[in-house]
Amino acid sequence: MTARPDLPPIRLTDFTDCGGCAAKLGADLLADALAGLGARAIDGLPDGERLIAGLEPPDDAAAYRVAEDLAVLGTLDFFPPLVDDPAAFGEIAAANALSDVFAMGGRVLFALSIAAFPEELPREVLAAIFEAAADKVREAGGVLAGGHTIKDAEPKYGLAVIGAAHPDRLFRKGGARPGDILLLTKRLGTGLLVSGRSAPGARQADFDAAVAQMRRLNRAASEVLARHAIAGATDVTGFGLLGHGLEMARASRARLAFEAAALPALGGALEAARAGVETGGAGHNRRFTATSLAVAPGVAPELVALAHDPQTSGGLLAAVPAASLAAVEAALAAAGVEAWRVGTVEALGPGEAPGVALR
Repeated sequence: MTARPDLPPIRLTDFTDCGGCAAKLGADLLADALAGLGARAIDGLPDGERLIAGLEPPDDAAAYRVAEDLAVLGTLDFFPPLVDDPAAFGEIAAANALSDVFAMGGRVLFALSIAAFPEELPREVLAAIFEAAADKVREAGGVLAGGHTIKDAEPKYGLAVIGAAHPDRLFRKGGARPGDILLLTKRLGTGLLVSGRSAPGARQADFDAAVAQMRRLNRAASEVLARHAIAGATDVTGFGLLGHGLEMARASRARLAFEAAALPALGGALEAARAGVETGGAGHNRRFTATSLAVAPGVAPELVALAHDPQTSGGLLAAVPAASLAAVEAALAAAGVEAWRVGTVEALGPGEAPGVALR
């Protein structure tokens, strides 16, 4: 969808200080706040018999078993605008929210809008956001079925998404196994490019490429991984590659070792990092990974920054068994999905805690 010239001139980012997934509360804060809020027994059944994915350990969407061969998935995500174009904002917010269902290996059924807008925002702008989001939900295979809107001085938009999957075929953060190869399906650096958009030397073409990537769904990648029975995956969003990698490592009781030189960066992202650009969300991510991250000597600071950068509508990070790697890569390429080998899953030694490494 292209920008609509008929819309009133307005800069959505003038209404907010921090947009996209960089506006998330840090994982370091959430870990303590959510401690102890995991599954409870439901209708007398043991924890986990019906609620098979939730907060303990955290996963990308909740999964509730309703039949032997059917789990209902539920997730929500919303944030302030990180672009000025209303249609682009609607598409990015929708793609980001829909991604959590694809990160679990599910299919999208329907979605509900979560919206907060200032009353002075023109009606045409609101309509463009809603229309763009509805189009993206249809592209994902579902329908936008309603929602709720309140007034707020800072615009915010997103979706609550309901999906479905087979309970035994879910992608889980705890599904990575030693020897698996880590594949990433989108480039890194959206936070750096959004924050550094007005910095000296920033190129509009680099920002436009980041926006185009953020609008793209993870549906095709998810369907390929599901056909190859991949067990371990997540999507890389606000906690950055290392933050989401650490969640996978802890859930899988393993170490995720990333190759710094192999990390795919959006054009201009590393230049922004070298110039000192960094979001507030990246600071949270550094604190979250600090005690569980080993950075090898010689890794360039801009690559460390890239690996901590909060992503909006980022790609899937999949742990692929070595025996399946060639077939998965070929299928992704046939589906038009770029993928990069970014590391491996390693076994822990005696007494070692799960963690992440950047080498």
